[in-house]
Amino acid sequence: MDLGYLVNPAVFLVETLFGLYILAVLLRFLLQWTGADYYNPISQFLVKVTHPPLRLLRRFIPAIGRVDTASLVLMLALQMVAGYLVFLLQGTTAISVAALAVWSVHDLLDLVLNIFFFCIIARALLSWFGRMPYHPAAALLASLTEPLLRRSRRLLPPTGGLDLSPLLPLIGIQLVRMLFLPPLQHLAVLLN
Repeated sequence: MDLGYLVNPAVFLVETLFGLYILAVLLRFLLQWTGADYYNPISQFLVKVTHPPLRLLRRFIPAIGRVDTASLVLMLALQMVAGYLVFLLQGTTAISVAALAVWSVHDLLDLVLNIFFFCIIARALLSWFGRMPYHPAAALLASLTEPLLRRSRRLLPPTGGLDLSPLLPLIGIQLVRMLFLPPLQHLAVLLN
């Protein structure tokens, strides 16, 4: 009996389970980096979920300034393990560690860009509804996006009651995606 049909569900499970945990670590890293409210319920959830491995890693990997390097190492390691398992499930057994590392950096950068892209869109949509009552997710969206939007508002102030400031970061994110992700993919192929 051919069990080849099980490859896609197995890849889906690996990508989903690892992806969700990597997302939690990345969100914790970004919220910590932007100085978001630590006592926000969503922040507290992310801290509780990601604390065990980070507590262990922080014993060996100190932070550099405001950058939590233990989180970066954990994300990269998890992404590399997930990538290796996916390649293994798909029948690719020979992949170099360097190629796997570059693929992982590519995937993490893509995830960061997606987070900021969708957070800016969500914040812009929420702004259409005026002052909404305090919600933990809205507060975190503001913490994540305000540094980008503040700079954008200096260049593109609101005109006629219409705030076009989200356009500049969205265009910038797409440019970064087009300029940096394809060369990373090409480098990973060359390293393998």
